[in-house]
Amino acid sequence: MILVIGATAQFGRQTVETLADAGRQVRALSRTPERAGLPDGVEVVRGDLTDPSTLAPALHHVTELLLVLPYGMDVRPLLDQARGAGVRHVVFLSSGAVVDGADEQPDVIASYHARVEREIRATGLAWTFLRLFFPAVNSLSWAMQLKGGDVVRGPYAAAAASAVHERDVAEAAAAVLGSPEHTGRAYELTGPQSLTQTEQVEVLGRALGRDLRFEEVPDQAVREQLSQFMDADFVGALLDLMAATAGKPAAVNDTVEQLTGHPARPYTQWADDHLADFR
Repeated sequence: MILVIGATAQFGRQTVETLADAGRQVRALSRTPERAGLPDGVEVVRGDLTDPSTLAPALHHVTELLLVLPYGMDVRPLLDQARGAGVRHVVFLSSGAVVDGADEQPDVIASYHARVEREIRATGLAWTFLRLFFPAVNSLSWAMQLKGGDVVRGPYAAAAASAVHERDVAEAAAAVLGSPEHTGRAYELTGPQSLTQTEQVEVLGRALGRDLRFEEVPDQAVREQLSQFMDADFVGALLDLMAATAGKPAAVNDTVEQLTGHPARPYTQWADDHLADFR
């Protein structure tokens, strides 16, 4: 039995659907199972990571665990229970910002994910880490702006990313779950090409049949605005990552193809798959 934590989040939901389509036995944790909206045949169990006393039923007979965690979540109570319940393998959706072997991680995003990775290793369970930088679904943050016009405003127009499609992440997760040859491995997942934010907006415009453009705004203004409703250190780390990629092509690898058997989906396909989100 595979248990997916974060099953109603973007990557968790996609992975649950991928596993269900393949006929694999999958269970999903949800605080509100009646609103989970997951495929038929998926067992949805009520539970809350912030209340460890609710987790035992979800872990019953589970051997494989996929963790899709919100930033900052304390996962130690879950891991303690997972080990006691007989879970054998933990797959964690981590961050490409993690620097292996570093005494100090470069920012709070890397620090959090590195800490979770250490806590997973400390359980003695088999593990696999899937690391990614900028998933293509980050582009959904532009949808609200595009409802009011054809301009996306943000910092660092030249910031580059090899944005990875969430379906590729899900299929990679499904491939490593239950596969002993992937234990003890950390995989970085990328899309098939490096695109700047300007180029991503242009791709999206062609898909929508609109003349879209990216307009750069000062970094500091964005930091101040986002920090009003998000953790300031998290916002700073995210924008610093973007600044570091400006004018530099993002790394591209073939890990998705190695794990799934097919090339990573291009950003053009992601745009086509999400047209409804921008209309």
